[in-house]
Amino acid sequence: MPASRLSRTPLPGIGFRYDLTTRERRRLSVVAHRDGGRTLNAYQADDPDACALSLRLSAGEAAYLIDALMPSHHSPNLLHTTDLGLVAERIEIPGVSHWNGRVLGETHLRTETGASIVAVLRRAEAIPSPTPDFRLAGGDTVIVIGTREGVEAAAAILGRE
Repeated sequence: MPASRLSRTPLPGIGFRYDLTTRERRRLSVVAHRDGGRTLNAYQADDPDACALSLRLSAGEAAYLIDALMPSHHSPNLLHTTDLGLVAERIEIPGVSHWNGRVLGETHLRTETGASIVAVLRRAEAIPSPTPDFRLAGGDTVIVIGTREGVEAAAAILGRE
């Protein structure tokens, strides 16, 4: 069987398209949009130019799919937070959120929940260790770590409209 191949094509004003031809000669493509979203396409086996499935994913949904395809627990260098009673989750800030345009410190998240925001994903950019003066925006995805209860309380606070 031939080896799988991956190619990358710039799409001006949109992002990049990644085309994968599998060992079974099936074609998949992913369009990585500048806003962090992804479009996943699968093509028909008998006609590699005919799309059988096209699925648009938000940045958060794409991150969940990446976790499913390449779970972090497969990396021996990553800390297994569940072994310590901690969880790490992605929480998307809604566009109509009360926190849209406000600074992180105003949430009092760590004080009220014990959970910490360790990174913010904005479009195709990751902002590690945001400071209290970091301004949140609707559509941001925050990475929160803490106890299960703390992360759930953080999600409730961040979901406030």
